[in-house]
Amino acid sequence: MSTFSTQTTCNSSTSMAPTFVLVGMPGLSAVPSWWAIPLVTLYLLSTLGNGTILWIIVMEPALHRPMYVFLSLLSASDVGLATALMPTLLGLALADVHVISASACLLQMFFVHVFSVMESSVLVTMAFDRALAICRPLHYPALFTSGFISKIVLAIAFRCLGLHLPLPFLLARMPYCRPQVLTHSYCLHPDVTRLACPGTWGAVYSLFVVLSAMGLDPLLIFFSYGLIGKVLQGLGSSEERWKAGQTCVAHLGAVVLFYVPMILLALIDRLRLPVPQPAHTLLSYVHFLLPPLLNPILYSVKMKEIRERILKRLQPMKVGFSQ
Repeated sequence: MSTFSTQTTCNSSTSMAPTFVLVGMPGLSAVPSWWAIPLVTLYLLSTLGNGTILWIIVMEPALHRPMYVFLSLLSASDVGLATALMPTLLGLALADVHVISASACLLQMFFVHVFSVMESSVLVTMAFDRALAICRPLHYPALFTSGFISKIVLAIAFRCLGLHLPLPFLLARMPYCRPQVLTHSYCLHPDVTRLACPGTWGAVYSLFVVLSAMGLDPLLIFFSYGLIGKVLQGLGSSEERWKAGQTCVAHLGAVVLFYVPMILLALIDRLRLPVPQPAHTLLSYVHFLLPPLLNPILYSVKMKEIRERILKRLQPMKVGFSQ
């Protein structure tokens, strides 16, 4: 009998056990090693794409503007999120390791949620940036000064760390009344909280963290695009509307990639919809792993300045290889 089967039969406990049990992709436990190849490929492509975006923005003084500063933060959060997920995903894929220590689980949970909230916060900031640029173009340069951008960056850092720093300590001290078997291939705080005894106040704080970030942020983005849509309707020509709207296309794509799978997962969990476990697991992979892979492509294709400067930087390399 596998380690996973043995661990799932453990008795209920009243305190945190030294280990948690992760659930891998159903149907792949018999041949775990082959799906490490697409995981490693996906991670390397994500890191290469986001690293290229960061490199271009740092190296090009013309890109040291608010929109590109926020884009660099988005790329950093994507790299951090993918890196935080990889240890347990590769452990499952390469060695079918389902058991993770409680300390390692809480550490992974902390970084996964910090980078998730960072990405969500950056997407909200980028939405307000686009709204101000389109709705108040004359006031925009005076509002988004370097000092104001620094304050936004500090506020994002404070929000990410302030919300999630207490959680590992609270969860480590909570009483647990259920076998510590998780429903994902990585540690998430709603998943860990689900195993706690009813009435534990730490679970209330966990719910507050989810609602204050992932519940509020989509509403703020929706509000921002409501303002943008109202202004676009008032523009005289369709060409002006098209040009203004094009500045939002990449951001809208990033928003859809990040929030739609998350909202679907939340609905499935809260409404207890009869979704097969493989589909549920695959949707969680899409939510966490697809944005880091596709965001650099979206911004490179849709943002002319990024694309042109990448090609400009790569041109000397091509000449050097040809010689």
